[in-house]
Amino acid sequence: MPARPLANARLETGEATTYPLYLESGPKRRKTMVHILDLPGCVAVGPTTDEALQATPQAIGAYRRFLKRHGQPADPEAPFQTAIAEHITEGMWLGNGSPYLMFAPDFAPVSEAEIQTHVHRFEWMREDLANWAATQSDALLGASGSYLASALGGAPGFSKIAASASRGEMPLPDALRQTVPLARERLRATTSRERAEVRQLPAGPRTLRKALRRMLEHDWEHLAELSRRPGGPRL
Repeated sequence: MPARPLANARLETGEATTYPLYLESGPKRRKTMVHILDLPGCVAVGPTTDEALQATPQAIGAYRRFLKRHGQPADPEAPFQTAIAEHITEGMWLGNGSPYLMFAPDFAPVSEAEIQTHVHRFEWMREDLANWAATQSDALLGASGSYLASALGGAPGFSKIAASASRGEMPLPDALRQTVPLARERLRATTSRERAEVRQLPAGPRTLRKALRRMLEHDWEHLAELSRRPGGPRL
């Protein structure tokens, strides 16, 4: 399957576009997470499928504001539509960003340009999280390195940083920021084979595209949840 574009080109011109939605739902389609793969990292969640779909337009608007704030040619007010492209309802831990499921586009190879785009967005999200963490005393570090390790067979350095932060040996804002060059270096070193490989693990297949998607979604989920708190980061 050919790789999907990271962001629909019509977003830049303000023309109406349609975002394919990829859903995962738990038993009886209750807890649901909506993945907007054309906006890597953007997700919406709800206690039911209907409520998750109702929350999706707001999530897309917030993500487009995030892109614009970081200098991307995104128009938060541009019209758009959505259409369900895939809905997975059988599997483990569905509705929570299941590490086990694979959507059809997750099997596509990743281009070097897409890697650069993912790294930039990872850096922006980590910087937003770091700025928020600097005002807190009990924030925790997400384990982003585990996603890369599952797809590439290893991601050195991430565990050491997370352990130092959890022991209080490294300020969390510093730890968050230090994961960015680690990710950049590991991803820039990937071969064409690694960018296209489907690794067969006991828990199921893994690809670099899936790992990159979940890295961004993981941080975006944190940002979205924190933005609803008093004094949380602005989205």
